[in-house]
Amino acid sequence: MTIRFSAPDSGTAPLTWGQRAIWEAVERTAPDDHYFNFGRVLKVPGTRTVAEVTVALTALVERHGSLRTLLADPVGQRLEATGRMPVEVTTGDPDKVMAELAATRFDYHAEWPLRVALVLDGDTVTHVVLVFCHLATDGLGSDVALRDLRTLLLRGRVSGPPAPRPLDLAHWQAGPQGRQVADAAAAHWADEHARMPDTMFAGPSGDPADPPIRRALLRSPALQLATRAVALANRTSTSTVLLAATATLAGRCSGSGRCAMLPIVGNRFRRDTLGIVSTLSQEGLFTLDVDGDFPDVLRAAAPAAMRAYRSAYHDPADRARIVRDESDRRGTAVHPNCCFNDMRFADPGPAACAPADLDAALPATALEWQMSQDKLNCRFCVHVTTEGVSLTADTRHLSSDAIERYLYALEDLLVEAARR
Repeated sequence: MTIRFSAPDSGTAPLTWGQRAIWEAVERTAPDDHYFNFGRVLKVPGTRTVAEVTVALTALVERHGSLRTLLADPVGQRLEATGRMPVEVTTGDPDKVMAELAATRFDYHAEWPLRVALVLDGDTVTHVVLVFCHLATDGLGSDVALRDLRTLLLRGRVSGPPAPRPLDLAHWQAGPQGRQVADAAAAHWADEHARMPDTMFAGPSGDPADPPIRRALLRSPALQLATRAVALANRTSTSTVLLAATATLAGRCSGSGRCAMLPIVGNRFRRDTLGIVSTLSQEGLFTLDVDGDFPDVLRAAAPAAMRAYRSAYHDPADRARIVRDESDRRGTAVHPNCCFNDMRFADPGPAACAPADLDAALPATALEWQMSQDKLNCRFCVHVTTEGVSLTADTRHLSSDAIERYLYALEDLLVEAARR
């Protein structure tokens, strides 16, 4: 079936900084760019018919312009006021339906950046499955969309002012205030590029897989307990602990005493971005001296992380210029090729943990291989989720065995730090 939407606004604009950043990643990963698709499942409150749910979905698409925005040529965004969006109706398992909808790349110029399925039990819709194109929104933006859809199902409307528009954000970023913010971020990128290593994981692994990109997930209750205990002892966040530990081991694996890493940052710190459904997340630049004991490295990580988070709200054109100039100066390509993405919607916070608790949790550690593909825009990317910690890597630079060893070493490092 289809839903028909008719909104009062349309228009064109350049891509926002976040949209440009993800578009560059998509171009480097194509045709395997379905990697960036992601989905959410909403359990429908109460008893709702297909007609009632489609009314709410229509209102959602009309409220959030990014869900009816297409890629324009030359590269920009085109907001459409009217159109029809296909909706799949199924009785399948919601998680499997989500995986199926996310398995193919979007047609960025012609396909709406939202795929929808309704899961039925008889005449009642039990779940709404939404799969997002990453050019339209990021994880935190999808959370806004789910919250608004649930409100529309319960109340029929979302109170308050209209939702912020990516078009308006793009124009602000291109104006004098946006330029001032971009200049400050560019100064950080330039300073750090002047003293960072050329790249991480530069050498060949000697044992590439086919296809070369592989991902392993470590499910480790002990790692989670240890991370919270180390955060408590050092008065910092669990995200900072994991970032510091990831960087420490990345430096050791690369044979570099200084690690350069690109943490993915949400960039939702301005009032006009809190309720926006759009891609705001971008890479910051995090550099850290990782020689020495881990407690010393961790103490230096918190201010370095703060500088990196500020640098994430940047104009990708400035970054490209800085990278090009530094690469020309050195006579070799300069790029970390090393990412960190804490995808949890909330930090669980510091908490005490006794050594006996760690001992009891360690036998539950398990590693599973989740995916493989031909191309990725990065050599090494750690993802933190509520499931565990995963590492997606190019096995031409970090073999499958090395991926496995890295994840277990991460657990060992943090468990040992928690014991101390």
